[in-house]
Amino acid sequence: METFEYKPEGVCSSKMIFEIDNDIILDAKVIGGCPGNSLGIRALVKNQKIDDVIEKLSGIKCGFKNTSCPDQISKALKSFKEKRDLN
Repeated sequence: METFEYKPEGVCSSKMIFEIDNDIILDAKVIGGCPGNSLGIRALVKNQKIDDVIEKLSGIKCGFKNTSCPDQISKALKSFKEKRDLN
């Protein structure tokens, strides 16, 4: 199991923490932002494949922003995969 931290940009949340094992998200925590949405996102991504979550959340916008917490989760997971693949 690996723990991965990500600092999102352009959203209310300040940090995202993922526990990942064999491309499965065991847990995801969103620090800051809307508590209800963060808990909902956490419940939906737990035990899901990284690529499935990226596909579902990528490009979601929040109001007039060009991104959202779900979109930032997809960016975080892409970043995790890129860093992992470099090693």
